[in-house]
Amino acid sequence: MDGFVNFMASTTGRIARIVAGIALIALGLLSLSGTLGIVVAVIGVVPLAAGLFDFCVFAPLFGRPLSGPKIRAGK
Repeated sequence: MDGFVNFMASTTGRIARIVAGIALIALGLLSLSGTLGIVVAVIGVVPLAAGLFDFCVFAPLFGRPLSGPKIRAGK
């Protein structure tokens, strides 16, 4: 799983999280209705924020730091 964490901390991984977050928010607000749409949109905020602020929410599950720069530095 280190490969997954390293990918998510990379520039490509950050871009993927931002795109996924935007897609979930758009899906929730534009395609789904009611409570489900709001829930999906709110869930989309997590990967969007993680990509924008450079942190990986999965890394602590594998004993790695939350901070993207620390993951890339190998700390």
